Amino acid sequence: MEKSLPRLGVNIDHIATVRNARGGEHPDPVAGAWAAIQAGADGITAHLREDRRHMRDDDMERLQLLCESKNIPLNMEMAATTEMQDIALRLKPKAVCIVPERREERTTEGGLDVAGQHNRLVPIISALNDNGSRVSLFIEAVTHQIEAAARTDAEVVEFHTGAYAHALDEDNQDKADKILDALQQGATLAHALGLEVHFGHGLTFDNVEPIAAIPEGMELNIGHFIIGEAIFIGLEPAIKEMHRRATQARYGS
Repeated sequence: MEKSLPRLGVNIDHIATVRNARGGEHPDPVAGAWAAIQAGADGITAHLREDRRHMRDDDMERLQLLCESKNIPLNMEMAATTEMQDIALRLKPKAVCIVPERREERTTEGGLDVAGQHNRLVPIISALNDNGSRVSLFIEAVTHQIEAAARTDAEVVEFHTGAYAHALDEDNQDKADKILDALQQGATLAHALGLEVHFGHGLTFDNVEPIAAIPEGMELNIGHFIIGEAIFIGLEPAIKEMHRRATQARYGS
């Protein structure tokens, strides 16, 4: 297939995490989103969790106003609950990514069970689509979940890359290679079934290039690493370097 540059969505959740650790209003995640947009982010991602551990309802409202005014897509990550559906229907973000969510986890781990939750997910996806939001499903790159996603009205799948990142962190190259192969095959299948392919979770300067090189991948959603790296080198250099590495991986220069 024809090569195209993968978009970079910057997740600003952990600016809110820093704010909430101390309380008050600073640092403001919406100001962080504006800084990310100015630095070259192609989109902004934010997860409104049920326990509000980082983003708050008013953050999401201000964030949607900012993104709308700057013609930058807001990708709202959310659990498949009535509360979150109602909020997304009110906010009307450009994109909604439905993710699994457990209270005890530190961050989203693993993919959504689309096959097992099909009947519950379909009406939520349809309502969001009808409201003007493009829906993606955060899943593992396994055949039955990809095929289940294709049987919904979702236009996008975002493949969970956390296991790949963890394998590399543990110096288990063989395991990482097997997961990468599954991601590549999953992307080929999803594309053949008419789904747009995104990748996200655990991506860093050191591991992003093999993922960015997958030709079907249209978007990378990266947050924790970019926000953490910004402490040392600044947000703009961190975003530009991630863009550079993704471009190098896709085009070889």
